[in-house]
Amino acid sequence: MISNNLFNNSKAKDAAIIYSGGLDSTTLLYEKREHIALAVTFDYGSNHAQQEIACAKWHCEHLGIEHAIVNLSFFKEYFSSSLISGADTIPNGSYDEENMKSTVVPFRNGIMLSIACGMAESRGLTRVLIANHGGDHAIYPDCRPDFIAAMDAAMQAGTYIGVRIEAPYTNLTKADLVRKGTEMGIDYGHTYSCYRGGERHCGRCGTCTERRDAFKKCGIKDPTIYEQ
Repeated sequence: MISNNLFNNSKAKDAAIIYSGGLDSTTLLYEKREHIALAVTFDYGSNHAQQEIACAKWHCEHLGIEHAIVNLSFFKEYFSSSLISGADTIPNGSYDEENMKSTVVPFRNGIMLSIACGMAESRGLTRVLIANHGGDHAIYPDCRPDFIAAMDAAMQAGTYIGVRIEAPYTNLTKADLVRKGTEMGIDYGHTYSCYRGGERHCGRCGTCTERRDAFKKCGIKDPTIYEQ
């Protein structure tokens, strides 16, 4: 398993980050901003893609970090997931395996990490950052520690410069990230989580429930505007 502190002593801008514009990756963007040379957002046609991309642009402009948007439109043609098949297919309720399993996009992180790795090596960057967290483990196989460790080994073996994965939030909760980001002064009002992709967070789906619970557990005011 990758140590959370493996790269903490690095000072150079030697990293690319997989950056969605959501709460988790925005926290990582700010925490590692001194080291990030490139933020990579993948547009794979998810229900909430345009909302997240707008947030990603906002934060990258705010921090002066180069932002690349990579089109993965083929996902909608060849992959099966409620996350890319329309807002009406997203389940309401809690953020757990049984309820959220339909939102799995098969091997999504594997594909994104592979592309980000190639982009990193092309620029001489030695790290790819990803903000998977502990709450994702039960639902998404490509967020689990063993998967991240396997991809890290593959990236080292498959690149001349030995590109590594840094996944410092693998064992943290969403509440941990809210607490961490609030201490850094992040404006979470400019992040997006809702899997339905409306103008406002629906307040009913699993990701909205998880987001709201995280702020509540921390005793921190939630800046999100929910429909319900």
